[in-house]
Amino acid sequence: MAAKPKLYYFKGRGRMESIRWLLAAAGVEFEEEFLETREQYEKMQKDGHLLFGQVPLVEIDGMMLTQTRAILSYLAAKYNLYGKDLKERVRIDMYADGTQDLMMMIAVAPFKTPKEKEESYDLILSRAKTRYFPVFEKILKDHGEAFLVGNQLSWADIQLLEAILMVEELSAPVLSDFPLLQAFKTRISNIPTIKKFLQPESQRKPPPDGPYVEVVRTVLKF
Repeated sequence: MAAKPKLYYFKGRGRMESIRWLLAAAGVEFEEEFLETREQYEKMQKDGHLLFGQVPLVEIDGMMLTQTRAILSYLAAKYNLYGKDLKERVRIDMYADGTQDLMMMIAVAPFKTPKEKEESYDLILSRAKTRYFPVFEKILKDHGEAFLVGNQLSWADIQLLEAILMVEELSAPVLSDFPLLQAFKTRISNIPTIKKFLQPESQRKPPPDGPYVEVVRTVLKF
């Protein structure tokens, strides 16, 4: 029996959360080792596991993988969440990159000053409602299928749901003007593996809080 993938990261969302989502949606069990000290991080660097000195790090299939985008692409292809051909794959890439841009705005906000954080959240909600969500509402309308690309679940669907839920944590009614996205959210959330991941006892991480921010600052020294 193949070993479970092992994820090395902080005990929080950050750049690892989309990887957790993808594995969970694929029905793949995984283990986690949380970074809590500078010494752990330095040991990983000394052992040569961090290619560019950065986490996330995923141990899978006899490899130590770094760089979030590369990890996600590998997992999507491995677990049949990357379309049926190159044309579908490039659309999945475009949509996933778009949602990643939005999610990273949210991910970095907690590391800012209170005033800057408030301004960031206002900008995030504005961008979500005027730039990102209108695009995906149109994609769903034009495509006319249950999923963003082709007629089966892909990485793009999983990451869009993740992004929607993150923005809803800032403003619950943010989808009020986007009926197709509302239906999409319900539909994708009810896929059994995803529904399981959305339960409180899962390995999904909560929004970042003060202690998480301090651990990251301490380990990475910034």
